[in-house]
Amino acid sequence: MYLVAKHPDPVARALTLATVAASLSKGVFFSVSVLFFTKVAGFTATTVGFGLTIAGATAVGAALGAGYLARTFGARKVLLVVTVGQSLALASYLVVRTPSAFVIVACAAVGQQAMQRTALATMIAESFTGRDRVEIRARLRVVTNVSIAAGTALAAVALAVGTRSAYLLAMLATAALLLVSALPLSRIRGTAGQVDRPERRARGRSPFLDRTYLAATCLYAVMTMQFGMLTVGVPLWVAGWTKAPAVTVPALLALNTVIVSLLQVWAARGATTLHSAGRAVAQAGLLLAVACGFYASAAHGVVAAMVVALTLATVAHSFAEILSEAGGWTLAFELADPANAGAYQGVNQTGMAIGTMLAPLVVTTTAIERGTAGWVALAALFLITGLLTLRLVRHAVPKIGQSEPITSRVRSAN
Repeated sequence: MYLVAKHPDPVARALTLATVAASLSKGVFFSVSVLFFTKVAGFTATTVGFGLTIAGATAVGAALGAGYLARTFGARKVLLVVTVGQSLALASYLVVRTPSAFVIVACAAVGQQAMQRTALATMIAESFTGRDRVEIRARLRVVTNVSIAAGTALAAVALAVGTRSAYLLAMLATAALLLVSALPLSRIRGTAGQVDRPERRARGRSPFLDRTYLAATCLYAVMTMQFGMLTVGVPLWVAGWTKAPAVTVPALLALNTVIVSLLQVWAARGATTLHSAGRAVAQAGLLLAVACGFYASAAHGVVAAMVVALTLATVAHSFAEILSEAGGWTLAFELADPANAGAYQGVNQTGMAIGTMLAPLVVTTTAIERGTAGWVALAALFLITGLLTLRLVRHAVPKIGQSEPITSRVRSAN
């Protein structure tokens, strides 16, 4: 694979291979899970929605707790354990029969997925420095998008067959693929046990006492709502407010995937300092405002004009996504105290979890219920958030260089 060859470093190689398998699992799961829950397991849509909402709330605390666990036990161990744990949770979906059991399993699965994100961010923060951290994060995101798309294609087989056995096999495949993703992680070793003994380092500052980092996290949480705008808001908007054909929605999502996959690394290379990251987020806020304008305009005119407006909106939205993510990663790394990377990345991922949890509510109560006025409100929200981020970083000081990256002490077991 290109990314494996590009990064001979054992940590980068292991994370890349793990990401491929885990993202294939996500692609299959995203495609078949809801239909499995309702058609095969027999749960109502209300039960599924309630369970996943509770699970999303659980993810907020789980993301934060994972940071402190990474501090105590090491990010690699935490990532390995919760990956195996989530695999078991996904397999448990096959045997749940009651709503209460479904909620418990959903909390375990979604909560451990949030912990994975924190542990992964901590591993990157501790193992690499400067532009390498952001570029590797970007490359892993490209791998994620491409692999999810491949997983979606695999899931199409189960959807085409449509039998109970096909759905069961697809759900079992999600658990198996996730378990496979743990294998590369288990092969990473540290000399003298240093990778799994972070307590030997000096205790750093608490992120809860770092007002700059907390402010950056809150702003990042707001920008994170753009994902809900694309995956929840746009389908509802197209179906309820426009005359565009139903096939428009998957086409727009595919366009977003292509743009992000091709240009995310490029965007990351332009946001490697605090100031350039702040500019990237500000530009993202402006582009999101433009996208909101195009989305709103798609409710008017002939069908062809609606499709063009939706396409332009998705292009602007996609460029905003790659810029905001590149800038957000740099801010999350550079503003964090490297002596307490786990706790800082836990706070950052908690912000992301909160934004993800609130996004459907915010988008539906504005754009979907209010129409153009709601899109204007969202445009103002993203624009102001981007400008506030730029203002925040003008006086911020990076905390890099305070500790040695673990990558210099890491090798892979053969």
